Amino acid sequence: MARVKPKRHGVVTDMTAMCDVAFLLLTFFILTTQFKKPDVEQIKPPSSISEKLLPDASLMTINATPDGKFYFQPVENASERLQLLDKMGQKYGITFDNNEKAAFQKVQAIGVPMNQLKSYLDLSDEEQKSFKSPTGIPMDSTNKQLVDWVQQSLSVNPDYKLAIKGDVTTEYPKVKSLFEGLRDIDFLKFWLITSQEGKP
Repeated sequence: MARVKPKRHGVVTDMTAMCDVAFLLLTFFILTTQFKKPDVEQIKPPSSISEKLLPDASLMTINATPDGKFYFQPVENASERLQLLDKMGQKYGITFDNNEKAAFQKVQAIGVPMNQLKSYLDLSDEEQKSFKSPTGIPMDSTNKQLVDWVQQSLSVNPDYKLAIKGDVTTEYPKVKSLFEGLRDIDFLKFWLITSQEGKP
């Protein structure tokens, strides 16, 4: 007499449900994870014991390179980026065409003076990624374009947050001029990005 194997429909159903849940969770994490953008130039921030995390949304970032050049990363919101570009254009008497506006919506960081911004936006995506600014955005006592980027960003959305990432070797007078410029527009609350002590 042949043996009949018992059916195990319940086990199969349970495994299918578990696979479905695992797939949904994986999809959720992929769609909601914000990947860290690479720095435009190599920057090694000073270390600290702080473990506070930066906010994910509405964050603009200033990067200070070892030789004291400044880059500005606008917030991710594409429509608000266009408002920012229009405001900076009005302030400096520059108009941007639709191609330049589209390029600005996806640019990683700005590292040129305003009079060079149009030509920078006209570069291809690959050329922009490999571009190393010889000057950065001006920030000194007579030319405060970097602070203008911050100020005009806040006029688009006053809830924006600011993080500053400077290299451990950046000369203090360069960063001091930035802090003084932010003080002049009464913007006194921002984050300083550090690496966790004991980690590379």
